[in-house]
Amino acid sequence: MKTIEEIMASQRIAIDLTDPEGFQGVIQFPRWQGSIIVSWGAGWEHASVSPFRRSYTPTWDDMCFLKDLIWREDEAAIQIHPPKEEYVNNMPNCLHLWRCTYREMILPPSCLVGIKKGQTGAELKKEIEEAYRLAGERYIQG
Repeated sequence: MKTIEEIMASQRIAIDLTDPEGFQGVIQFPRWQGSIIVSWGAGWEHASVSPFRRSYTPTWDDMCFLKDLIWREDEAAIQIHPPKEEYVNNMPNCLHLWRCTYREMILPPSCLVGIKKGQTGAELKKEIEEAYRLAGERYIQG
């Protein structure tokens, strides 16, 4: 996670309240404003945004903007879709990003999503085979 000073340098956030484990305030996206809560503690870094216009839900690009504002390029942050019984919805159209700090975050291999820019077919095949090997599964070519 970036430092508060680095985050504030973007001039996109006006902080209203701070405490030792985070802050809250107002965030300016390119096309909308909303409230933001950033926290850290219990082994997790977290950022949530809630548009002031309640009929608007943040887009993928909005969440990428938020991720780049709060975390460094080499850090992963995730959105989580928990089991229904764990749902919490205290604010309409509020979305969250999370980053675990007490262990390495596990991410799916990019080859399961698609081909990286500039990646050859042979490189992709090798990456797929490695993904199957790590999962303890046999790769079956189709």
